[in-house]
This record gives sequence, C-alpha cells and structure tokens, in this order.
Amino acid sequence: MNLKIKNFKEIKGTVKAPSSKSYSHRAVILASLSEGKSKLFDVLYSEDVLSTIRACQALGAKIDKKKEIILKGDKSQTMSYLELEGTGGKLHNTSQDMIDLRNSGTTLRIMTSLAALSDNEVIFTGDDSLKTRPMGALLDALESLGVKIESLNDNNKAPLKIYPGYAGGEADILGSISSQFISSILISAPLSEKGVELEVYPEFVSKPYVDMTISILEKFGIAIEEERYQFHETCKKEHTECLGVKFNIKPQKYIASDYIVEGDYSSASYLLAAVAIAGGELRVQNLFSDSKQGDKFILDILDEMGADIITFDDYLTIKSDGKLKGIDVNLANAPDLLVTVAILGAVAEGKTTITGVKHGRLKETDRIDTTCRELEKLDCKLEEFEDGMTIYGQTISDGIVESHGDHRLAMAFSLLGLKHDVEVENGECFDVSFPNFIELMDEIGIELELK
Repeated sequence: MNLKIKNFKEIKGTVKAPSSKSYSHRAVILASLSEGKSKLFDVLYSEDVLSTIRACQALGAKIDKKKEIILKGDKSQTMSYLELEGTGGKLHNTSQDMIDLRNSGTTLRIMTSLAALSDNEVIFTGDDSLKTRPMGALLDALESLGVKIESLNDNNKAPLKIYPGYAGGEADILGSISSQFISSILISAPLSEKGVELEVYPEFVSKPYVDMTISILEKFGIAIEEERYQFHETCKKEHTECLGVKFNIKPQKYIASDYIVEGDYSSASYLLAAVAIAGGELRVQNLFSDSKQGDKFILDILDEMGADIITFDDYLTIKSDGKLKGIDVNLANAPDLLVTVAILGAVAEGKTTITGVKHGRLKETDRIDTTCRELEKLDCKLEEFEDGMTIYGQTISDGIVESHGDHRLAMAFSLLGLKHDVEVENGECFDVSFPNFIELMDEIGIELELK
C-alpha cells in the first residue's frame, strides 16, 4: 500500500509522544527474567515489541494485558498495563517449533544471549530481512562465555540454534558494530554461572542505547560496574576513538518491578520534523528532559536548523516558520535519526552533511544506500560516502519512492509530502515501531492515507 499526505492544515495543538520502543523491549524482557510479578505501563504494542512478548512467553514468562481502576477523589480512571509473572531466570522453551521473531532485530539480538539460559534448545528465525542481519560479533563474544550457538545456514545469521549453557567469564567485542550486541550480553550476564567481564573496544557507537539498558537494569535490581580506560596508551588526549569501556557484571537475580515506559524520541522525531518542515507550533508530552535516549539529539538538530524548541521536565514545545537551513551533523550516537535528518536536509536551504553512521548500513536496510537511492528518484543532488552523505537542499521534485519494508524510510519520506507531491510504496510498514503514526499525525493537522 502507498502512504501519502492527502491534506494538511495549520499544525498546532498538543500530542502525547508514543512510548519508547527500546524501553518497551527491555522492560518486557527484564520483567520476564524477574522473580515475582511486574506491572508495565505505557508499553508500545508495535510489531517489534510484540515479537519480544511472544519470545518471552515461549521461554516461560506469563504475560497478560490487564486494566486497573484508579480512584481520584470522586472520579475514576481506568489504566491499562501489562502484567508479567517472571521466570526467576529459569527459562524453558515451550515452543515445539522455531520461534519466529519476524522483522525484529532488537528481539533477535537480545534474546539470542538469553536463550542460552534455557534448559533446552532454542531456535530463532524471522522474515527474509531479519535473516540478513549480521550476528557474527555477538556469536563470537558469546562463544568466549561458554555459549554454543549454531547458525543453521552457516553464515552467522538467523536461523540460530542456541544450546543450553552460559558459563560466563571474559569476553571482548567491538563497539563500532551494534550497541544491541553489548546490551544483549549485559542483560544476560547476571544470570550466567560466574558473571561476565566484558571489554568494549573503541570506537563505541550508539553508547546512549547501552546507557538506557544500564538504567533500566538498575530498576530491576541489577548493578553493573563500568570502567573507562585509555585504549591507546601513547595517546595523551582522550579522543573518543581511543577510549574503551570495561563492564563487570556479577551473578545476580532480577527483581520484579512496576515500570512506566517513557515517550520515544525516535518516533517523536517525525512529529517534530513535520512541524519544522511545514511550520506551526506544537506541544509534545511524555518526552523527558533527563532521558538517556540518544535520539533526544533531534532537539539539538532541529534547533540548529532553525526551529525554536523549549524543553520542560516531561514535555517540550516546538515552533517553526518552515524555513530550515542545512547543517553538518555526526549521528554516531543516534543512527535511527539518519533518514529523518536526510529528509530535513532535502527541504532545507543549503547543504546538509551527515557523518558517523556506518553502522546505519546494518539496520533493516542499508539505510545510507536506500536513503540515497530513493532521494535520487526525486532528483535530489547528493553525495554518498561510507559513513554518511551530503545532501544539497531544495533540489528535489515530485515522485514515488519505495520504503524497502523499512519503517523509518516510510515515515520520514512521507514528510516530503508537506512540500512536494510524494508518495511511499509499501508504506504500511510504519507499524513496526509506530502503530498509530497516521492517527497522531492527524491529531496535529496532517491527513495521511494508505491506498
């Protein structure tokens, strides 16, 4: 189905940001590992998170949607939440078949480590796209920790067969490939036999995602020691590329916790970018100023491009006249903003150069390549390089582009419809991370259609 902006009016009002996909994944997984019952509020029920829920259920967690009536004075309010009865870290694969994770790379990467804690074998598979996602660095690190994993196609990719057993010990991993590999080990390590010492070699990209993992681990009773060190002893300056990180995780138990999932800066970036492009004024709730999400960087980007943003404790306001200017930006710690920033650059005056996102080539698609190829369909002048691109703004025309089944391409490219007649083929894939994308865009005055 094709996604297209049908009509839009003055953008204004108040909207609640969708819940964080990253925190939703992690909250479901940690609650599933805990002793006792947890209540999770504001979980994002996207396709990716549903894959995580099904995988946790297959490994023994009991998960149910519940409702609770809360009295406030003479008024009552019904709150929905996800109730999870955890496994206490004692996993058992109840599935007779392969566990299908569909398109969720986060689920595959985090659950691969955890599956070694099961008392029987686990096989993870997924759709054609998921089967292209490289897993070699994680598999090598886990092998050092006594985990046996077999790639059934012998290519270090899914389907993966994980055997019981997680001794722990020492391992190292490159920080330049995927922060999810590191999060995977940090989450599983407390339940290993002897704990884990994990050394992450520079350059450490997407570090905020690991910080997110550590922050939510603390909520469920897990303590992690972190030490930074100078990787190149002869380097007298603390260059990012010379800094390594050592994590020490002792054997521990997860403790059930009630947890509220905060708003998602990644998904909110499309709402904020829409205001910046079309002009208008918007208040976005459920975005916390002290959030550890790396994609909070979108606020700095939009500010530098010309939008006016004011942040408060748990919401922000954005105002724009629709006149943006190109910038130079390094997205090493916020790779999921790549396509959104590329679209902002395409409608801005001047040129926008994006660097630091070589790891963006390892997402649902090679996002550097797919973004450039689709922009070229619209006659956009650009230059592509290994870790990013330069986009010459205001050189695009009307046309049809393809999402390649990538939710971030679908949503970001649809925003071009605010300036041009652009539609996105296979645009329905936005439900991977933002199932109510069309409804929230409508709330702010933008009418989207799928046809």
